[in-house]
Amino acid sequence: MKELLVTIAQGLVENPEAVRVDEDAPSEDGTVVYHLHVAESDMGRVIGKQGRIAKAIRLVMRAAATRNNAKVAVEID
Repeated sequence: MKELLVTIAQGLVENPEAVRVDEDAPSEDGTVVYHLHVAESDMGRVIGKQGRIAKAIRLVMRAAATRNNAKVAVEID
């Protein structure tokens, strides 16, 4: 799952070397939170107008997690 998020983010940004994903331990309900870190100049590219790209990233991640019977959340820091 972490690799999928990195791959998506690196395809969107101008500085792919700055993409970093931190993973939290699963919470009591089994949700794993991924924290996506990108360069400050690339924040707008990852969030998109009115958050549309961020919503799409979260949707893809939830769909992939559902196939693995897992729960995920993505936070963009």
